[in-house]
Amino acid sequence: MTTSIEARIAEELGVRERQVKAAVDLLDGGSTVPFIARYRKEATEMLDDAQLRTLEERLRYLRELEDRRTAILDSVREQGKLTEELEAQLRAADTKARLEDIYLPFKPKRRTKAQIAREAGLAPLAEGLLADPSVEPLAAAAAFVDADKGVADGAAALEGARAILTETFSEDADLIGELREQMWGRGRLVAKVREGKGDSKEGPGAKFADYFDFAEPFTALPSHRILAMLRGEKEDVLTLELEPEEPTDGPSSYEPIVAHRFGVADRGRPGDKWLLDTVRWAWRTRMLVHLGIDLRLRLRTAAEDEAVRVFAANLRDLLLAAPAGTRATLGLDPGFRTGVKVAVVDATGKVVATDTIYPHVPANKWDESLAKLARLAKEHAVELVAIGNGTASRETDKLAGELIAKHPELKLTKVMVSEAGASVYSASAFASQELPGLDVSLRGAVSIARRLQDPLAELVKIDPKSIGVGQYQHDLSEVKLSRSLDAVVEDCVNGVGVDVNTASAPLLSRVSGIGAGLAENIVAHRDANGPFRSRKALKDVARLGPKAYEQCAGFLRIRGGDDPLDASSVHPEAYPVVRRMVKTSGGEVAALIGNTGVLRSLRADDFVDETFGLPTVTDILRELEKPGRDPRPAFKTATFKEGVEKLGDLAPGMVLEGVVTNVAAFGAFVDIGVHQDGLVHVSALSKTFVKDPRDVVKPGDVVKVKVLDVDIPRKRISLTLRLDDEAAAETGAGAPKRQRGERERGGRPPQQRRGGGGNGGGNGGGAARGGDRDRGRSQAPAPANSAMADALRKAGLLNEGGGGKRRGGR
Repeated sequence: MTTSIEARIAEELGVRERQVKAAVDLLDGGSTVPFIARYRKEATEMLDDAQLRTLEERLRYLRELEDRRTAILDSVREQGKLTEELEAQLRAADTKARLEDIYLPFKPKRRTKAQIAREAGLAPLAEGLLADPSVEPLAAAAAFVDADKGVADGAAALEGARAILTETFSEDADLIGELREQMWGRGRLVAKVREGKGDSKEGPGAKFADYFDFAEPFTALPSHRILAMLRGEKEDVLTLELEPEEPTDGPSSYEPIVAHRFGVADRGRPGDKWLLDTVRWAWRTRMLVHLGIDLRLRLRTAAEDEAVRVFAANLRDLLLAAPAGTRATLGLDPGFRTGVKVAVVDATGKVVATDTIYPHVPANKWDESLAKLARLAKEHAVELVAIGNGTASRETDKLAGELIAKHPELKLTKVMVSEAGASVYSASAFASQELPGLDVSLRGAVSIARRLQDPLAELVKIDPKSIGVGQYQHDLSEVKLSRSLDAVVEDCVNGVGVDVNTASAPLLSRVSGIGAGLAENIVAHRDANGPFRSRKALKDVARLGPKAYEQCAGFLRIRGGDDPLDASSVHPEAYPVVRRMVKTSGGEVAALIGNTGVLRSLRADDFVDETFGLPTVTDILRELEKPGRDPRPAFKTATFKEGVEKLGDLAPGMVLEGVVTNVAAFGAFVDIGVHQDGLVHVSALSKTFVKDPRDVVKPGDVVKVKVLDVDIPRKRISLTLRLDDEAAAETGAGAPKRQRGERERGGRPPQQRRGGGGNGGGNGGGAARGGDRDRGRSQAPAPANSAMADALRKAGLLNEGGGGKRRGGR
């Protein structure tokens, strides 16, 4: 009996099948994951949003698998080759790879040598030689010579028989599956530099230097190294080979597996040698090529999945970063020759003033710039100064510092803000619509100011891929990445909630049940009729029907409206429950909200009915205690050290404060105010073993780090969160340092090749910063490389063993 999709997902998630079936029914009915997770807990018996997202992905995959299975069954049936046994095998296939393995012999293909040989009547020869190796092959072949059928002599007959057996061996589904897993466990990926591409340290291939002579087992390769090498191959810097096992002088260990499967062995019989040669031919010309393609796809898929996971996790942390709140903010978009763009936004994010100042070279109008900023800050009661972290950011930070020192009465606080994606927003159609009278160059300053006030509300205006908190994002599957990132944005927006009377159309479009068109309709209705006074009024919006209202109402907030419950996350369908609570406690709804004493005296069980179970009632009571509470952390800032403004100002042993900008599988990148993020390798994040760097830090965290080493030529900084770690004695990591390290280790070359060169390749690599190459800090390759690894080893942070081996290593 075939296991149902629901049963299989339930087993994978470790939940009951009825929970999965309920969730599938809701998803198929048009409900979104945030809605189901928040408001249908009774139906799914408390499946959370993470489980529901996994369920949704697996449901998509398994349904695609079923569609492919049906197509294959139809194809084989039309060929008249569908036996009961074959149908059972196809129905039992639990992955796409297994399904395709079984289908391979029946897959329509161009005429092969084996088919031509069969048409020439050579199948009995092939079958006979395999069944009875005691027969001398050439003698047996003589009976099949037929010039009319294209079989000129015995040698030609044997060649045809070999083609038939080669196809038979290479299309055995069970054998291919076994060999695939064997090769995955034993094989390794080998990279070599193409001739002429590794001659110059400054050439286009330099960023892949760590992979010029590299090999590592498939099972040990982290995603960033796989993607780095694939990019190096794509840019014609590297050649990649998939070796089935460590090279040896003896025969392949895979050929005996094939031989054993078909009973081929060297027992001194006349046909044994010919059969063994046929096995070798099948392995080298067909099976190895086929498995190489399969495993290359498997490597890419695994790397993509991990890169997408990391990107999604970082995006979630960035979107849920602490908002500064409704405080008037002055945004500064730094620049030298073109000046510093200035925008002041009020507490609601409305632009109230703009200007351009020229405090830096070549104009050097420092005092004039200070005067302008002081006037704007005083005139508009500015509380915060948001400084973009791109070119001239530290110089502009110094200007803001002097502004604060000279005008303490203004009580200003300056904050460095990531401007990743700001240029993408500035040139977008929505920015033109939102800020029609503002020059493109000034829109970036507005975005910088607003993203300090509310990162989520501002960043949703930008394509998530342009925010740049992923690794190798431009090498990933567009569909897979977009689907994952869109899900993250949806979860974050609905987790926080949206003020329907102030939200932009891009923010509203991410609310459960609302798409881009409906979001535009809501804004148009708001502009035409004034602010919404109640959630019920949403039903008057064009094309916002009952289903859309059900999905979105609980996530939209109306502050100061007709019903105080409209400002909470309590869904309108559950308002009767609150009315019963009010009746029990006495008084009014407004008096009950926030009244912790009264709310905690109520028993949730007393309000459970056929529609609303204990989980929902418990959520309602919790929400009423702190209505509309923001799940994001409290706002705090990092202070960059005075006098440390560029790479040359850094020295090993310095302890600095910084902000985590990106987290990858191999560590975390930290902005310490020198225009180039430093790397805290995963081994330097904690004194205990760290499997996932995000268990320790996430983007937006303010941390204290120690400088371990600085490689100025390669613009790479090695940092540690373990402040008692010993720093390197000198800077300038490179070839001399590696050679010195090798001498210290008795001349052995490094065994751990970090994925540094692989982070390179421009935008999208390592800590790629979206589309902001023209605006942001240096886009140099992220600092995860052999030089960095050597620095970490010297500091005692990296073991000698593990990871990839340089070819010719030990």
